[in-house]
Amino acid sequence: MKKALLFISFLAFTAIVAYAQPKSTTLNTKNPNGAEITFDKTVYDYGTIANGGNPNFEFKFKNTGKEPLIISNCQASCGCTIPTCPKEPILPGKTAIIKGTYATTRTGKIAKQITVTSNAKNSPVVISISGEVLPPAKEVTPEKNINNGSTPVNTPNK
Repeated sequence: MKKALLFISFLAFTAIVAYAQPKSTTLNTKNPNGAEITFDKTVYDYGTIANGGNPNFEFKFKNTGKEPLIISNCQASCGCTIPTCPKEPILPGKTAIIKGTYATTRTGKIAKQITVTSNAKNSPVVISISGEVLPPAKEVTPEKNINNGSTPVNTPNK
């Protein structure tokens, strides 16, 4: 019994000491001379858009850092938004575009986010799309006019 109590005490002491150590500052700091991603705008506003309207959007950005920018992931908040990020490194001072589409057949408000993960010192960056998709237009079918002003034709009985 004493050995079990001593073993549990040793484990608790080890856990406390391990978590009480300060985290290394060299592991948690990002390179101050590294890449930095700067967007022209972080929200693309569709405004009010017709159902099935133009689904495309673009976000222009620039590498304002001192090293090449490498985007590792662009993740949308849902499957109705599909972003496409550049695969090649963006050199310092150069611009690039994140393109994408939204399923504009979904009626209602749009409020979706895209998380852009990269080697930038300000990563991750969240950009978003907003707006409203109108319901589909109702097709108007002409009603059958029973009384169209013509006189019925009498056919003789045989």
